[in-house]
Amino acid sequence: MSEGLSRRDLLKAAGLGGAAAVIPGVSQAQVPVEPVVNPVAEGLAGAANPTPVGLLFFFNDEEAQFVEAAVERLIPSDPEWPGAGQAGVLYYIDRQLASAYGAGGRMYLNGPWDPSAPPQFGYQLRQSPAELYRIGIAETRQFARDQFNQREVWDLGPADMDRVLEALEFGDAALPSIPSPVFFETLLANTIEGYFGDPAYGGNRDMVGWRMVGFPGAYAAYIDAIDNYGVAFERRPISFADQQARHDHIHGHGH
Repeated sequence: MSEGLSRRDLLKAAGLGGAAAVIPGVSQAQVPVEPVVNPVAEGLAGAANPTPVGLLFFFNDEEAQFVEAAVERLIPSDPEWPGAGQAGVLYYIDRQLASAYGAGGRMYLNGPWDPSAPPQFGYQLRQSPAELYRIGIAETRQFARDQFNQREVWDLGPADMDRVLEALEFGDAALPSIPSPVFFETLLANTIEGYFGDPAYGGNRDMVGWRMVGFPGAYAAYIDAIDNYGVAFERRPISFADQQARHDHIHGHGH
């Protein structure tokens, strides 16, 4: 990255479009799913982050360690902003994989499959996203142990961790069961979703992604401000599930 382009600038360029457009659990490899079949989603109404931190629905302890370490390298912390690990991206991904998305709801998972097909042909694996993660994590852990003297991924330093992720991204990690770039792209897409999506879905803790790029949240009621041309709109972000913040904003108590 050039010195003239800061991490904030890069994420801001990606996030301003993505924050409004991101529908949690939706990546390039899938279509929206019905939240009603998500056992977690039923608890979301009326609370910005209702699930206690530390409660996982899909990952076991070792899988959680892997994801926590990987997402923190994909969006690392810096002196000003927390990275994806502190932003709770692990919990966002965990909830999605425990939902219909993880089971491949509304995804076409029947053959034929052609991993070499161009992107417009869509997802080309027989595994659901949950299966992709479970296999991808296990086989990446074995790849790392083979490369780094039996050390686990989460025990590697940043440089070695980056080598593992780069091997996944560019296909240099020959995983036995799945194409490593597909696993990497899914992990990266879900990490960005979790960092910039609404906190009601478990990630973007303390709205760090929104505050970083200056996004006020998907909730909008700007009747009083619509005629203020050329005036910066400053307001703390509001989650769609934060009923009290919405009430305060509507009644002029949110500043």
